[in-house]
Amino acid sequence: MKKQLALIALAAAAAASAHAQTSSVTLFGILDASLRQVKNGSDSVSSLASGGINSSRLGVRGVEDLGGGLRAGFWLEHGVNVDTGTQTDSTRFWNRRSTVSLIGGFGEIRLGRDFAPSYSGWADFDTFGDNGVAAGGKFSDRIGTAVDTLTRSDNQVSYILPALGGVYGQLSVAAGEGTPGRKMTAGRVGYAAGPLNVSAAFGRTEVAPVAGEDQHQVVSLGASYDFGVARVLAYWRQNEFGSAKVTVTQIGATVPLGSGSFRASFTRANGDGRTPAGTLISDNDADQVALGYVYTLSKRTSVYATYARVANDGRATYAVGTPPTLAAGATSTGTEFGLRHSF
Repeated sequence: MKKQLALIALAAAAAASAHAQTSSVTLFGILDASLRQVKNGSDSVSSLASGGINSSRLGVRGVEDLGGGLRAGFWLEHGVNVDTGTQTDSTRFWNRRSTVSLIGGFGEIRLGRDFAPSYSGWADFDTFGDNGVAAGGKFSDRIGTAVDTLTRSDNQVSYILPALGGVYGQLSVAAGEGTPGRKMTAGRVGYAAGPLNVSAAFGRTEVAPVAGEDQHQVVSLGASYDFGVARVLAYWRQNEFGSAKVTVTQIGATVPLGSGSFRASFTRANGDGRTPAGTLISDNDADQVALGYVYTLSKRTSVYATYARVANDGRATYAVGTPPTLAAGATSTGTEFGLRHSF
């Protein structure tokens, strides 16, 4: 009997060991805090801010090998404000990502809250990664709607292509579940090989009707090329609702310099037409100039400095940050000096 018990215990231990070898769970995160000063018009505010070059987060992800080339995965990611210790979204704890996946030779089927492909299609080519005072996301205009899918979408079902010789792609749909601004169809296709990466993306979201219009659309083109001495990035993006359009164009570069990299970009936002509610946006334009440097202290830790200036025209109110409030047509400038640590 003792020998049988010993054999059973040994078999159980071997099974547990084998299971552990085919499954993995990883805890990860980024903490990024900066000393920030924002000047909007004649008013300025100094603060300790979170997410100057990377959004601060805490996450856990895992994968299980199901055999036969099939895997199951999960990903939970929570946004953190380092300066206050609060969560970045008061209504969603796992606000950055909450997904479960089935992965195989066919690609990946992913369910849950995640980046919309219409966002990744341009943000992957933002010189400053859509973070901090230089973020390109400040120009993602809702054009008077309550669209909730400009960055991420809830209730998203995605199919992601497998590796196809550099070709990549994603098709996503999101159920609105009765809430205007959340029912979305979006997709992206691109090619990345060697120094080149190019992408095209679209997104359409059903919003609350205004003067008969109920579709907010986003289309984008993005490209980057690494020349070795510098990586050049550019994107074109257009947000559209009815006859109103906001077109955003950015060109930038990252240049290895010493133990870090220098970054610079120029962004132009151009409004055109009237919203369905009758608001004229043709003169609501803006230009942004941004400069930055990231110095690498180790594989996981960096310090950085960023400067951005937005010059608004017409009734445009694009700001590098708030507070303070920004009057229509006023200039907004911001600086950040920060520390980022990843684990």
